[in-house]
Amino acid sequence: MADTSGRPAGGRSSGRRHPLVAVAMVMPLAILLTVVFGGWEAVVTQASSVAGMLGR
Repeated sequence: MADTSGRPAGGRSSGRRHPLVAVAMVMPLAILLTVVFGGWEAVVTQASSVAGMLGR
């Protein structure tokens, strides 16, 4: 029997996610990739630069 309810397959609505939910989904992978590829120093350097510019 065909589904005519107008909702996507799987029963999920097509609404948007809250931005904090998206951040919570992405952060673990971002942290893992930062640690694996040794980019932590670059992240710290950029964060301190941004903090310095905002502090002026």
